[in-house]
Amino acid sequence: MFLHLPPASESVTTLYERDSAEDGYVTNHTKLWAWRPDLKEAFTEFRKQLATQSTLSDRERAVLVCATASSIGDAYCALAWGTELAQQADPGTAAEVLQMAEAHGLTPRERALMQWARQIVRDPNGTTAGDVESMRKTGLSETEIFDATVLIAFRLAFSTVNDSLGARPDSQLADAAPAEGIHLRRQQADQRQSPTERLVVQRVLE
Repeated sequence: MFLHLPPASESVTTLYERDSAEDGYVTNHTKLWAWRPDLKEAFTEFRKQLATQSTLSDRERAVLVCATASSIGDAYCALAWGTELAQQADPGTAAEVLQMAEAHGLTPRERALMQWARQIVRDPNGTTAGDVESMRKTGLSETEIFDATVLIAFRLAFSTVNDSLGARPDSQLADAAPAEGIHLRRQQADQRQSPTERLVVQRVLE
């Protein structure tokens, strides 16, 4: 990452120990957010609250995160949640979502959520009442639509901090990815953005 590691403190140690207990290692994004352990705790608690108090399924949330991450070229979240979606659905479906494809293995609800995430990333001011009505027709409730939108915005904020300050995907995430095989490769950024390269996640198509 682009910042140095924060100085040792009780709160930093607590973050690192929690990561080690849950994941077996300290993640790169935790090392970054250790500059503000209080904000890391707040983000984590908010994410848990959004997940546990929403009727969106784990698989639907994985679709939302994958669609959001792939739309902004966030390799970290795309790799972590691509692996999660591969487990919730299958590697092929996860790959299609990450590659901005139609993802025919998704349910109508999931496809609507995927398209909503991509649209918000592309142009949040360009959404219409008709877009929301299309989601209602798939069975998504008003609360679920709101929850999905908040989740997308949360993921955008979290990814922006990680990406702009150089928190790269952990090698352990790549090792845990499906052997079929989600892999990292470098891809030229959109010409409308900086010409520097960034990491994106794609699946190797046989």
